[in-house]
Amino acid sequence: MGKTNPGNFFEDFAPGQQLVHATPRTLTEGDAALYTALYGSRFAVQSSASFAMAIGYPEAPLDDLLVFHVVFGKTVPDISLNAVANLGYARGRMGVPVYPGDTLRALSRVIGVKENSNGKTGVVYVNSVGLNQNDEVVVDFIRWVMVQKRDPAHPAPEPEIPDLPDRVAPEDLYLPEGLDPRGYDPELAGSAHFWEDYAVGERIDHGDGMTIEEAEHMMATRLWQNTAKVHFNQYEQAKGRFGRRLVYGGHVISLARALSFNGLGNAFRVAAINAGSHCNPTFAGDTIHAWSEVLERADLPADEGFGALRLRTIATKDRACADFPYRDEQGHIRPEVVLDLDYWVVMPKAEGK
Repeated sequence: MGKTNPGNFFEDFAPGQQLVHATPRTLTEGDAALYTALYGSRFAVQSSASFAMAIGYPEAPLDDLLVFHVVFGKTVPDISLNAVANLGYARGRMGVPVYPGDTLRALSRVIGVKENSNGKTGVVYVNSVGLNQNDEVVVDFIRWVMVQKRDPAHPAPEPEIPDLPDRVAPEDLYLPEGLDPRGYDPELAGSAHFWEDYAVGERIDHGDGMTIEEAEHMMATRLWQNTAKVHFNQYEQAKGRFGRRLVYGGHVISLARALSFNGLGNAFRVAAINAGSHCNPTFAGDTIHAWSEVLERADLPADEGFGALRLRTIATKDRACADFPYRDEQGHIRPEVVLDLDYWVVMPKAEGK
């Protein structure tokens, strides 16, 4: 019996299957510094311990998407090592804050499978949960991924596709305990715009662009211990469809989130990922831009002067977003669009100050 892990193929998955992922990881201030180096995020709560403590955190929490990437990376060797592409996300909820010194681990449950018509690949749906050293949930999300079959002749399983909600309900969003908006300093945060200042239907061009370097996206896949061959192995990918490595989709999510600071500087916490899709591939050398639309405003269940904005952020490659590009005249998603992400953020209210 071989001692190496070839990864699971489509026929290895079955609904109800439970997966315990290696390896637990203790996060440090070094992870926070590397995250900033990779994406340039400027949100004050994650950047400044004194700012975070002024609104009730014990110290600066690690970025919510850093936590997502770490947990996502844990799942890759068991779920998407043999993936063709990660297709989408649903019902992703952020839990308790994560601080330097916390140790995260991950579990997953298979909730659906469906073979593709080509007989060579299939789609696997999983619910993955990240836990800290106290067994508290730090993130809980669903994703679906296209995985290669080991044997195209293997009989197709009975398709089972989960019923996925279109959004996380506002009452299910988690707001860390003890936060107080009265200590929130908008001047230091870099934005004078609070929850009340955003209108449903408003679109914001985030203006800036950021080019992905080959070394950066490779460093990111190693940082998140993401071993998916499509991101990691140029020797193998040179023989594939694109002839080069794909940039990890989460890398684009974090770039778009960092770019959104220009226009959404007070959106200090990502509370949930409602839905998301990687519309087109991204490669090193592409320059990422982003724009956002406000889909919904909601009060939080334990309203302590904070509200939630539901945003839809679109990221493009090598195209500025002044005209809010998405579909062409024929109704097709434009080839420059690489991300369509629907998510909730937490923002202080002006009335709570």
